[in-house]
Amino acid sequence: MNKQGNLSINSENLFPIIKKWLYSDHDIFYRELISNGCDAVTKLKKLEIMGEYQLEDNEKFKIQVVVNPDEKTLKFIDNGIGMTDEEVEEYITQIAFSGATDFLEKYKDKTNEDQIIGHFGLGFYSAFMVADKVTIDTLSWQKDAKPVHWECDGDSEYSISEGTRTERGTEITLYLNEESLEFANEYKAREVIEKYCSFMPVEIYLSKEGNEPEYETIDEDEVKPEDTVVEHIVEPAKTEEREKEDGTKETVEVTPERKRAKILRRPQLMNDIHPLWTKHPNDCTEEEYKEFYRKVFMDYKEPLFWIHLNMDYPFNLKGILYFPKINYEYESIEGKIKLYNNQVFIADNIKEVIPEFLMLLKGVIDCPDLPLNVSRSALQNDGFVRKISDYITKKVADRLSGMFKTDRENYEKYWDDINPFIKFGCIKDQKFNEKMKDYIIYKNLEGKYITLDEYLEAAKEKHENQVFYVTDEEQQSQYINMFKKEGLDALILKHNIDQPFISSLEQAKEGVKFRRIDTDLADVFKEAPSEEETKALEEDGNKLTDIFKKALSRETLTVKVEKLKNPDVSSMITLSEDSRRMQDMMKMYGMGDTSMFGGEGETLVLNANNDLVQYILANPDGEHTDLICQQLYDLALLAHKPLPADALTKFVERSNKIMKLLAK
Repeated sequence: MNKQGNLSINSENLFPIIKKWLYSDHDIFYRELISNGCDAVTKLKKLEIMGEYQLEDNEKFKIQVVVNPDEKTLKFIDNGIGMTDEEVEEYITQIAFSGATDFLEKYKDKTNEDQIIGHFGLGFYSAFMVADKVTIDTLSWQKDAKPVHWECDGDSEYSISEGTRTERGTEITLYLNEESLEFANEYKAREVIEKYCSFMPVEIYLSKEGNEPEYETIDEDEVKPEDTVVEHIVEPAKTEEREKEDGTKETVEVTPERKRAKILRRPQLMNDIHPLWTKHPNDCTEEEYKEFYRKVFMDYKEPLFWIHLNMDYPFNLKGILYFPKINYEYESIEGKIKLYNNQVFIADNIKEVIPEFLMLLKGVIDCPDLPLNVSRSALQNDGFVRKISDYITKKVADRLSGMFKTDRENYEKYWDDINPFIKFGCIKDQKFNEKMKDYIIYKNLEGKYITLDEYLEAAKEKHENQVFYVTDEEQQSQYINMFKKEGLDALILKHNIDQPFISSLEQAKEGVKFRRIDTDLADVFKEAPSEEETKALEEDGNKLTDIFKKALSRETLTVKVEKLKNPDVSSMITLSEDSRRMQDMMKMYGMGDTSMFGGEGETLVLNANNDLVQYILANPDGEHTDLICQQLYDLALLAHKPLPADALTKFVERSNKIMKLLAK
């Protein structure tokens, strides 16, 4: 049986295309060849179930990866179904599908931007991305089958001859090219197998050819039939002499005799063939969920909670989504959703399958029904893929709303961690927003969690349809104290996502307006002036504007005089909500100077009921008037945020000067 021939693909261009861009990650050939081995084992198991093949007792299926850096080779060995020479001809030389020509036509002009994910049909040929020559030695499961040897050196010519393999299954040997020798390194092999094959359904073992044998010693009763025992060892009992109460001595056995066995070190299993997501949620313990999270995401902070997806109809989908604990001050919110197809890793964070807002989570999703023989751009328009995305969104919303209804205490406990994710979801995904909008809660000034409707209902007598909020409890403490004194409430909204979120709420809830607590002062803080007093306040305002502009050398300053109920408050800064939101947006997009104060929309509010303000009015040209004006302005600014370095230096010098004046 000797055959030569050309690979029947009607094109000389397959290998250059494979080598250049079939997969943007060259290490993916590991996944493809190990997947093929898994398929070969799965097919044999099916034949057994159908009664067409009888497996030997205790037969153990496995895939072996053998690296040999000295010979620059890499072997993939399975004990699956094997192939006859006709099957090699069909599956390998004809590239296993009639679509090869169509494939070339469709993709020959594409670049790797349009990466193909998991083109499993072409999987075997991914070997030629890294190898100058590939051989296959295979023996079919069929009775009286002859072994087959196939060889190809990276152009379109191949040869088939009778092989020498004596065991059922397939051995593929890659003779690596000079650019790809790293793949014969044991540590690199381990890294790539862990990346792509950690959860494949057949056991995978890695070994290095030519290594000195290693041994381990175990208890005799732990020896398994497949272990190679080198030596039986008897460890004698250990004794020691002890003194009894009567002063005499006795010998006491401390540890009994142990029968041990020295065995060849057992090969180390590289994968978990029954990952947690394949089990029913009722069969998984809390510790197993946490252990799986630590192992897969190398995150040793415990997740807050998780959602186990387990669906058979109308499509098959399983997975676990974890809500991680994030320190928002120091970490960017970036999750990782790993996508699998029948336990074979495909990619991280495929946004066509996973809704964008869920990318903040960490998790695994396994969907065997996912169409993989297409480029990612085609996934975006696939109706089936959209259904998967919608299903995942629904399950997450159901879990969260269910927690709100039945476990409000924990929902509130997790809220600070999960609210950016939920708000982002509501902005980005209309269906998620519809399901979640009634279950969004806000912390108020008393530290209690309330809904927006509860807040609006409680405040409608004092400020109907106006929602006051706090972004920084320390910087806005002066305003918070004023609110509390008047029996007013505000919501704490201090995350980056809150600004776009409240804008989306204002669009959804007609007439409702959000105002930060230091925005234009609410009427409740002011005394209602008579008509006569209003005119007087206007005149005072004009005078004080001139005095402060001169003292601060600020021609653009806006000054307003109000009769505030609290006479101890001398000056405050307010910034119109629209101006501040605009500045926040500019800051977010890095658009030039975004200094919040000293800019457009800022107003210096002076209290006509305050003695210092009255002193300035009475002494516009007084010796210390400029000093007091500058100090009042800086004190008002300080209620918002730290002063810039030069302004702080002047503030400290001025404060010392004022204290000296007081001490005279």
